[in-house]
Amino acid sequence: MAKTKEKKSYPIMHYVKIMLLISFIALVVDLVISIASISIVKQQSTRNLQDTADLYINRINHDFAYINHYMGWTLANNENLNTMDKYPVNSVAFLKANERLYKRFAELQKNYEQGYNFFYYLENHQYFLNAAPMGISYSDYQKLKQQIMLFVEDKDVYEKFYSKWTPILVNGKYYIINMVPYYDHYLIGLISADDLIHPLRQINLGANGYAALVDEHGKSISGQVSDSESLPQNNETSSILSFMQSRTMVSSEFSNATFSAQMVIRFGAFEKIMIAQLMIILLFFILISTLSAVMMLFIRKVLSPIQSFSENLALITDDGEPANFESSKIIELEQANEQFKNLVEQIKKFKIDIYEQELEKQKIRLDYMKLQIKPHFFLNCLTSIYSMAQIQMYEEIEKMAMATSRYFRYIFQSGENFVRLDDEIEHVRIYLDIQKSRYQNGFSYQIQQSEDTASTVIPPLVLQTFIENSIKYAVSRTQELQIVLAVFKRKQEEEEMIVMRITDTGPGFPPDILEKLMNGTTLEQTGGSRIGIMNTLQRLELLYGQKSKVVFSNGEDGGACVTITLPKLPLT
Repeated sequence: MAKTKEKKSYPIMHYVKIMLLISFIALVVDLVISIASISIVKQQSTRNLQDTADLYINRINHDFAYINHYMGWTLANNENLNTMDKYPVNSVAFLKANERLYKRFAELQKNYEQGYNFFYYLENHQYFLNAAPMGISYSDYQKLKQQIMLFVEDKDVYEKFYSKWTPILVNGKYYIINMVPYYDHYLIGLISADDLIHPLRQINLGANGYAALVDEHGKSISGQVSDSESLPQNNETSSILSFMQSRTMVSSEFSNATFSAQMVIRFGAFEKIMIAQLMIILLFFILISTLSAVMMLFIRKVLSPIQSFSENLALITDDGEPANFESSKIIELEQANEQFKNLVEQIKKFKIDIYEQELEKQKIRLDYMKLQIKPHFFLNCLTSIYSMAQIQMYEEIEKMAMATSRYFRYIFQSGENFVRLDDEIEHVRIYLDIQKSRYQNGFSYQIQQSEDTASTVIPPLVLQTFIENSIKYAVSRTQELQIVLAVFKRKQEEEEMIVMRITDTGPGFPPDILEKLMNGTTLEQTGGSRIGIMNTLQRLELLYGQKSKVVFSNGEDGGACVTITLPKLPLT
């Protein structure tokens, strides 16, 4: 009879050795992973820091180039410095030119967050003054004035300073300067080295990290690093000591400058990581002792709530409301629950926004139609017909009645978003004929339409809005107004566009109204005026988005001009 095979037993020391072996292997693996992590973190930190520095340096290079160009253009083309050079310092002409120059550079100074300062020097007058609000102390200003005068006496001033930002020491503080000479006139751009490096110092570089500007000899020219402190050199080494160092440095060069930027990361945690590995063994033994309890807790506290959460996701009420979830006491699941509810709310809000946008679109259309049905226009037509009847102008009465009928038939047509371009132009022609019977020789008109624009559609009553504006504000009793409507096709970025240009010979747009129209500012709609133009612009934006364009201008010889550019839509 075969003996039953018994399960072999082992002493407790056997299990202890196994646990020690597992712990040792885990420690070795952890050390390898930690060393690799340190290397990756240092590389990523250096790369991210280099990218950040390059972005900032590129922006500063762009600012330097723009300021160089701005000052050079001002010297060559602006007459203010020439005027100041011709007149005495205390003369009215000198002071007015100085004021204009000050305003010009004050506007330039507003474009930059850094504290750029601008000065000018007139060698003939030996006159030095700031050209914008000054951000340096008066003592620094006096010292700078003396240095600029010394620089001007140098024959090589053009080679040393033009298009080359250079650090100078003023009263123990470094500034970055650029001088642009032009004959006997000089413009100077100036910024503190500390102000220039300030944005890079906002980056977290560790408790002992720093960012600094250094000159071509490696000497710090910004205030955070003392002159006695030697800046590190970015030399690579393969030694284990270099690997364990917490200091990581990057350097970036400025273009058209004699200095560079250096940033050093000093995170002391790198040296402490290796010591922390010794604690992992203790944590590992704690993990082994609590593994069984954790597994049971994991099933009850994690797997079951996840299963419940997955089943409840499908329980959505008929009106789109999410079902109430039972609390899982797991923050991630609670967050997912809240995010899911927010998603449902956002979908509902999106639907409401679309519905409200459609309502707004309908409201604009209704407002526009209300604008068109003005009682005084209808009464004017009846009054004109009555006046013709009094003097027995029967043929004119027939034409006027037919034109009025066709006009209002077009107005009360179905509320479509688009009509044929030919129908819209014919409606404008009818409107102008009606108005011409009223004003007689007050105006004349021309309609020019190219043949290739016939097969397209546009929004209704767009042209009449601007034609009506010309009749309302430009017709006078003293001289005949000429109105021209030109319609032609233009190709723009591989897309066919319809251009409709309306011009008149009236007084043109008032300057304040024209400025608001050009800037897209909403006009004040008082007394029912200017509603037509604003409603038309809103309709075009709703129907075409950014593809439509309306340009308002005044002609060189007077008169208003409105140019409407719309995508060419085919007939349906």
